[in-house]
Amino acid sequence: MKKIIFLFIALVSFLYASKPELTVNILPQKYFVEKIVKDKYDINVMVKPGASPHNYEPKPSQMKSLMNSKAYFLVGDPFEKVWIKKFKQNVKNTLFVDTTIGVEKIEMVAHTHHEEEDDHKGHNHSNKHEHKHEHKDKHEHTGLDPHIWLDPASVKIQAKNIYEAMIKIDAQNSDFFKANYEEFIKELDALDAEIKNILAPYKDKAFMVFHPSWGYFAKRYEIEQISIEVEGKEPKPNELVELVEEAKKHDIKIVFVSPQFSQSSAKTISNSIGANVVAINPLSDDWHNNMLTVAKEIANSYK
Repeated sequence: MKKIIFLFIALVSFLYASKPELTVNILPQKYFVEKIVKDKYDINVMVKPGASPHNYEPKPSQMKSLMNSKAYFLVGDPFEKVWIKKFKQNVKNTLFVDTTIGVEKIEMVAHTHHEEEDDHKGHNHSNKHEHKHEHKDKHEHTGLDPHIWLDPASVKIQAKNIYEAMIKIDAQNSDFFKANYEEFIKELDALDAEIKNILAPYKDKAFMVFHPSWGYFAKRYEIEQISIEVEGKEPKPNELVELVEEAKKHDIKIVFVSPQFSQSSAKTISNSIGANVVAINPLSDDWHNNMLTVAKEIANSYK
């Protein structure tokens, strides 16, 4: 009897160990892929919990998993561009899938404050000299925003790209993937409608966050994101004073902090304006509930 039990355990272990792998960059992607493939695959996540894509370096164990993966789902984060050439040179049997195809990218916008007019890069304004020495806020465009996973509408496009890749590499399970994909689209539509309902009364209201990760979310639900960081750094004392003034002007009631970035300036600003500091994680693996939490926190701050 013991021998039979041992053989059963060994068989189960073998089957589990032989489960094929897929690779994603960040935890929200794991959530999306699992919605379509369920438990048929193990998911290798390159940026581990608590880590940031901005200073990521792959570990040997992750590279091994990537080499064994049927597909590598890309999300368009800048770190991918740093490593992708090396990955492709070393990984020969993995399908590289750009999940951002079809997603309309937006500019990553940060508020900046200047005593003098400082024109947007690449643009010339005829009235340039008319605004000298005026204090004015402007939006600084810092390239395309990679945080496409923070909007259910763009996630629907990513899900389609994931689904289409899976039926290419695993055609025998195409019906299974299709059913799961269609169910996931329904869930995304329901989530989108729920967030719209939560935030509809607060159209054009603003929230503040250190790093401007929530641009797609803000655009989708017609609210304003104001970032604290200045050119990717902690604001200087004079910039901090200007941010406090801007927060007051926009009647900011909530300041978000996340584990990947500094929290000190956010707490200083919130103390100065009487706003709540709320921890959120744009890289949360509990993606669905995280999106709802952010919407509810913004709404509750204005009640």
